[in-house]
Amino acid sequence: SMAMQAQKMGCTWGRLCLLLSLLLQLPGSQAKCYFQAKAPCEYEGKQFSLGESWLSTNCLLCTCLHPIGVGCCETTQHPIDFPDWCEAHYDSQTCQISVVQKANPSLPCVKSVEHEWGSAGTPEPL
Repeated sequence: SMAMQAQKMGCTWGRLCLLLSLLLQLPGSQAKCYFQAKAPCEYEGKQFSLGESWLSTNCLLCTCLHPIGVGCCETTQHPIDFPDWCEAHYDSQTCQISVVQKANPSLPCVKSVEHEWGSAGTPEPL
């Protein structure tokens, strides 16, 4: 069909474009992705070939897209819906984000008597 041909023509790299589009659309994530055209497929002295991935120290999942560069996506899920008396706490060791109470960051952000979720009559978040 014409549409298929147009798609093929629009993307000269074929499979790489598919890989890149999949990489940039991680399901259900608010992940940011970056593409570095000049980046070598190399990390901490190790060489990677086309399609191989590695996790960098700053929690980016990078995929070798040789010869056109490297694509990296954040692996952490960023919580976007939490009450204003809480904050997102990022642990660079585990690449995890936890939502904790601002007043006491050692406590998780959970519903309590003095802190109601949302306004009256709204269902609790699942």
